[in-house]
Amino acid sequence: MFENAHNKEVINQFTLQAVPFTEKTEHSDALQLLVDLAQTSAQDTVLDVACGPGLVLCAFAKIARRTTGIDITPAMLEQAKKRQGQAGLENMQWDLGNAERLPYPDGSFSIVVSRYSFHHFEHPEKILREMYRVCQNNGRILIADFTLPEENLPAFNAMEKLRDSSHEQALSLQAFLDMFKKCGMKEIDYTSYNIDMKLEDQLTASFPNDNDTDTIRRLFKEDLKEDKMGIKTRLINNEMHFTYPINVYIGNK
Repeated sequence: MFENAHNKEVINQFTLQAVPFTEKTEHSDALQLLVDLAQTSAQDTVLDVACGPGLVLCAFAKIARRTTGIDITPAMLEQAKKRQGQAGLENMQWDLGNAERLPYPDGSFSIVVSRYSFHHFEHPEKILREMYRVCQNNGRILIADFTLPEENLPAFNAMEKLRDSSHEQALSLQAFLDMFKKCGMKEIDYTSYNIDMKLEDQLTASFPNDNDTDTIRRLFKEDLKEDKMGIKTRLINNEMHFTYPINVYIGNK
C-alpha cells in the first residue's frame, strides 16, 4: 500500500509533524468556510482525503450524518482520534489508506473534501479521479490548497521542498481548473483566502535537514525585494513573515 519512496517520505515527515501540525492555530483557519461552501446538511456523508489530524472532518461532523477520514500516516490518525474524543463526536470513522486507491465503493459519499494535501501528491489527477469516483451523483467535491501564479511556482516549490521533503509541487489556478474539468466535474468555482505565517514558527513545526535551514532563511531574505516565491515575504519587528495563498475549488459530480 505504502511501498513507494515518496509515500514513505510523507509518512516520515508527518509522523514528525503530527503534533506540531495539530497545535498550529493557523491550521484551524477557514474550517467553517469549507463546511459552508459544501452546503453541508444533516443528511450528508463526508469523506476527507488525507485527513491529517482531523481538523477539517471534525468541523463537518458537527453537521453531517456520517463522516470518514483517510490518511496514510498512522500518527496523524492518532491525533484525529484524540480530537474526536475531545469534541465528543460519534459519527466519525478513521481509515489508514492510500488516496490513490480509495477503499470505498463508487458513489459512497455526498461530499468529498481534501485540504492542504494536493501539493504532496505525486499524481494529483489520479487522486482527484478517485475522489470523483467515490462521490455520489450530484455530490460536491472540494479541494483547498496552495495556489500560485505560474511565474512563482519554481521558486516557491524549491523552497517548500527544502522546508518539507514530502512536498511534491504546488499548482496554479489554471492547472486546478483544468484538472477539475478533465475529471468531469460540473459547475466548477473557486474562492480564496490567505494564511499568515511566521517563518521561524513554520520551521519549528516542520523538519528540514539541518543544512537546509539557513538556505531557507537566505531565500526568504532575498525574497524581501524580489517576491519570486509569491508569498508576500516581509519583516515585522525584525521577524520574517509570509502569506500562503489558498484557493478552495468546488465542483459538482
